[in-house]
Amino acid sequence: MKKIIISVQDISLSAELNDSAAAHKIWEELPVEGEADIWGDEIYFEIPIDMNEEADARTELEAGDLAYWPVGSAFCIFFGPTPVSTEDKKPRAASPVNVFGRVTGDVSSLRKVQGETKVRVERA
Repeated sequence: MKKIIISVQDISLSAELNDSAAAHKIWEELPVEGEADIWGDEIYFEIPIDMNEEADARTELEAGDLAYWPVGSAFCIFFGPTPVSTEDKKPRAASPVNVFGRVTGDVSSLRKVQGETKVRVERA
């Protein structure tokens, strides 16, 4: 299993990639950096990858899921409810995303991240 490190502000998170096409494409592009956009309890930033929605793309997620958002060519980190979450308060994407991995530790520290902060993702 391929492992990555996500660094933002003073936070460093470990994550594992799954075996999806999105995971392979992102792995080949690493390292990537971008400015964090915040949408509820989701951080996302544009990356230089153009990929379509995969057959198993979805909007319902779990805290810690990593996904690629085809609409915005973005790397997404979900850590709690978003503005379109329902009563269950689980993360929900604005439109279908390709889930490609998962943070292996606690993601609650991401709540202190502010917009336009640099995010770096690299191979572990």
